[in-house]
Amino acid sequence: MNTFLISDTHFGHKGVTHFERGDGTPLRPWNNPDEMDEALVENWNSVVKEKDRVYHLGDVVINRRCLKTLDRLNGRKVLIKGNHDIFKLRDYLPYFDDIRGSHKLDTFILTHIPIHPESVARWCSGNIHGHLHSNIVRNLDGTPDERYINVSVEQINYTPIPFDTIRKGWRPIV
Repeated sequence: MNTFLISDTHFGHKGVTHFERGDGTPLRPWNNPDEMDEALVENWNSVVKEKDRVYHLGDVVINRRCLKTLDRLNGRKVLIKGNHDIFKLRDYLPYFDDIRGSHKLDTFILTHIPIHPESVARWCSGNIHGHLHSNIVRNLDGTPDERYINVSVEQINYTPIPFDTIRKGWRPIV
């Protein structure tokens, strides 16, 4: 069994297919949510097997009708709720083994929104999170803060990333 992480799939979200990065390039390479959803499902199932564990760090679906998309995803899933995960818990329970606000994994804390820097030092060696999409947490001098690891789909080639890859020192795009 392998463990994977991913965040901010935004299944069914039309708007995210029109968002742009700071430089004006598209945030995601698809023209509509159906195209995006199909590509995300294909990418997910290309690496995740049925018995693998996947921590989804929030903002899983935007459109309620797209909850059924989760049935098509391999693995045993745990949802770390995000700010756009607004439906009742009972709506998510058929698709997830567990639903949490945060989770400690090895020496990392898993959250949707990055936690305060003082909490990182107190709780763990690093914070694996989503929410920031193509951005990363930076220090006051503008350098990347290595304690934060953003697993939003835009950072991980729209494919769940193995936890072992993160443990070996992988860091998001800067």
